Amino acid sequence: MSHILYPASERGFADHGWLKAAHTFSFASWYNPQKVHFGVLRVLNDDIVSAGMGFGMHPHDNMEIITIPFSGTLAHKDSMGNSGTISYGEIQVMSAGSGITHSEFNHSRTEAVSLFQIWLFPNQQNVTPRYDQISYDTEAMNDDWLQIVSPSPEDAGSWIHQQAWFHLGRFKAGSTVPYTCKAPNNGMFLMVIEGSIKTHDSTLGRRDAIGIRDESNLEIEVLEDSFLLLMDLPMA
Repeated sequence: MSHILYPASERGFADHGWLKAAHTFSFASWYNPQKVHFGVLRVLNDDIVSAGMGFGMHPHDNMEIITIPFSGTLAHKDSMGNSGTISYGEIQVMSAGSGITHSEFNHSRTEAVSLFQIWLFPNQQNVTPRYDQISYDTEAMNDDWLQIVSPSPEDAGSWIHQQAWFHLGRFKAGSTVPYTCKAPNNGMFLMVIEGSIKTHDSTLGRRDAIGIRDESNLEIEVLEDSFLLLMDLPMA
């Protein structure tokens, strides 16, 4: 099959009171053998963290971790000596490599923070851990794909240890949006953050996603004003 649908309603859900999380792929106590990963994409968590709450220091290794906030402010601290906050219009990248510990807390005492946290398997093991945080122009993704992650420090956005490219875009209803993979044998994973689209004869709404393999070109029909995340990534 050249494509796999990931309906929002079929995600795993966890409500810890202070954390409400939806898992596109198997995570923590939620396991679905049909939804373990898509190519090198291992985790796509849609998290809402209550005011003043968060995750204490915990370890990671050999994973590329990308955090994209949509509202509120997230505070970060890690074993590499980095500390700070990120909010909408910024992304955070950690190459966990040979091992790091870090904490993540909602910086606000009054407002929740909403974010995606995405994990990719790296193409190199046990690299020196690395942290990066960048800002992007939220206006630059209006009616266009804005690249926020790539494999190269010389390219737009932050970079990771993987032949993967991430893009955000806001598109108007009635538009047709194309995309072409940047590397041979890569697939595409498209998440509707907000709105409604049609592609591959399927209609996708808020938080629905589709994984596409064995195709290098994608065409999206935008049914409602939509905010999209597109990941171009290796399938093995």
